[in-house]
Amino acid sequence: MFIGEYQHSLDTKGRIIIPSKFRDGLGPAFIMTKGLDNCLFIYPQKEWNVLEEKLKSLPLTNRDARAFVRFFFAGATECELDKQGRILIPANLREHSKLEKEAVIIGVSTRVEIWSKTEWDMYNEDDSLSYESIAEKMAELGI
Repeated sequence: MFIGEYQHSLDTKGRIIIPSKFRDGLGPAFIMTKGLDNCLFIYPQKEWNVLEEKLKSLPLTNRDARAFVRFFFAGATECELDKQGRILIPANLREHSKLEKEAVIIGVSTRVEIWSKTEWDMYNEDDSLSYESIAEKMAELGI
């Protein structure tokens, strides 16, 4: 399980250090892809395989399903940590997530997310994300 929030910087080559607490859970090779809310999602291979099976079962005849599968798989790349615990974030993924220099890396249960610090700050300041109102909606879902 991935939990916590860490701040790191990208170097000039677009590499970022993955927090040591996340490295074991991610394993030697993992998948990074475009995430929702202008961030990046990182999945351990096992979680990616589960998600891939679910996405493959979506009906090909459904336009929204096709669009989501394209979005998710076209942006995906396999990653490996270098000896310093860094990964290279490809330019298309840096552009998608508006990553320039400062980043926030968070654990979200089964995945890791990478946010630009600016986007993360704006997300947390969004008035429409009232945690009390979200909690009420989660209660409606049985959580």
